[in-house]
Amino acid sequence: MANGTGLLRTIPNQITVARLASVPLLMFLILWDSQVGRILGIILFFLAAVSDAVDGYVARSLKQTSTFGKLADPIADKLLVSGALIALVQLGELTAAPVMVIVAREFLVTGLRIFAISEGQVISASVLGKLKTVSHIALILAILVGRSFPVVPGWSIAQSVLLGLALFLSVASGVEYFVRCRKLFT
Repeated sequence: MANGTGLLRTIPNQITVARLASVPLLMFLILWDSQVGRILGIILFFLAAVSDAVDGYVARSLKQTSTFGKLADPIADKLLVSGALIALVQLGELTAAPVMVIVAREFLVTGLRIFAISEGQVISASVLGKLKTVSHIALILAILVGRSFPVVPGWSIAQSVLLGLALFLSVASGVEYFVRCRKLFT
């Protein structure tokens, strides 16, 4: 099943498609003005975020990597984070400018990775890229939890620090990917 055959017959690809399909539901739950919706949104976002690590682990351990997975997995991750961030902008929890920086980086790096695949190269995730992903997940979860539950004093300061960290890691890892791949452009 490696190299693109049996696209949705593999567990990793099914997990990726489920993550893709969860994005509209996640946005609905975040935007739904009810405590139940907010709690379900937290749970769904957490499960979808964890599924990113799970599908990669399963793909490698069962030797079920595929071209579809290499393309769809990063897109699913970007849509998950972007969908959650856009919903939080609509709710007034975040402003558009930092979210646009994060989303722009996601699309630029995804485009770079797709371009690299078309050139026969795979750009693996860097440590900085993985830290960036963790910072995005932590930021979104912190905001979702803060909207749903009474939190400790200073919670908004923690959210601001997480936003700053997410922005820094977005820009730094984006620059790192383009520097690592500069030979693709020569």
